[in-house]
Amino acid sequence: MAQHNASNERIKRRYFVYLKEAKRHSEATVDAAAKALARFESYTKFRDFKAFHYEQAVAFKKRLSEQDSQTTGEKLSKATLHATLADLKRFFQWLSDKRGYKSRFSYSDADYFNLSDKDTKVATARREKPFPTIEQVKHVIAAMPSNSEIERRDRAVIAFTLLTGARDSAIASIKLKHVDLTAGCVYQDAREVRTKFSKTFTTYFFPVGDEIRRIVEEWLGYLRETKLWGNDDPLFSATRIAVGDEHRFQVAGLDRRHWSNATAIRKIFRSAFQVAGLPYFNPHSLRNTLVQLGEKVCKSPEEFKAWSQNLGHEQVLTTFSSYGQVAGVRQAEIIRDLAKPRQVGTVDVEELAKAVAHVRAAAVRE
Repeated sequence: MAQHNASNERIKRRYFVYLKEAKRHSEATVDAAAKALARFESYTKFRDFKAFHYEQAVAFKKRLSEQDSQTTGEKLSKATLHATLADLKRFFQWLSDKRGYKSRFSYSDADYFNLSDKDTKVATARREKPFPTIEQVKHVIAAMPSNSEIERRDRAVIAFTLLTGARDSAIASIKLKHVDLTAGCVYQDAREVRTKFSKTFTTYFFPVGDEIRRIVEEWLGYLRETKLWGNDDPLFSATRIAVGDEHRFQVAGLDRRHWSNATAIRKIFRSAFQVAGLPYFNPHSLRNTLVQLGEKVCKSPEEFKAWSQNLGHEQVLTTFSSYGQVAGVRQAEIIRDLAKPRQVGTVDVEELAKAVAHVRAAAVRE
């Protein structure tokens, strides 16, 4: 049985270059498109894309909805179906005007990859994302051992994530020179730090407690004063593996190089939360934790705007819409409190109106 189609491979290569260079998509986005196309080709037994017919899209859509997930053993989620079919739709729309293909099928034939309106709503519905409380994160950090330099590194990784809200890919690539303890900030320079959308910005330490900041400061002091590392060395380096006395590979301290990706950081989080007896929360979830904290401590639109910028958001509405949903428990508390009688004058309507106008004006300017 054929495992590939040479003609398909050539046109897919062109498409992947188009996604990366013309549409400026990330490697992860290109990989997702490649995975969707591989699924479709496997279903069609690697028939040439020139033989594409809308009935293939309809049949594949039905087949995909019947498949089980290799991870959960259950039917593929609506979100997975939606993402896979959307990737295929975009590919065949792009392909429809290319020489050798535009006479075989039309642009609108790709529309047959669409899910039903009902399934699309299920797939794209916003759901409350679980995230730890700041007390839970501090409990995890306090429970982590700190005897070896690897253990101190792992503890500092979680402390630094809470202190800065940096994404795990950025943390894996930050150098010592990017952290300024005097100013209490991290300069996320996109020329060297893997930030989202290659954005360069400064993050000042969030007010999450002196003990958290102290852990990070002690870690930097250890690297600079004991290890004698310099500005271009990694803040969090990979683990060095060496052959031990018994001719077996074993951990041999820190390696003077960056992690190639954020996988090790996620493993650190998984292990630490498990040891602390808590469910696993990934590094990104701590950004939600910080947004929840910001909603409590910020007293004006300007303060929350600064909090939002500190997370790397250019628009404060991004913080509200992506991270700022009111948790279910807090939602219940607010609704119950609204039913209670209030004293006249406890709410300054004029000040409230000014605050709302300020946020709207800021959104328009952005």
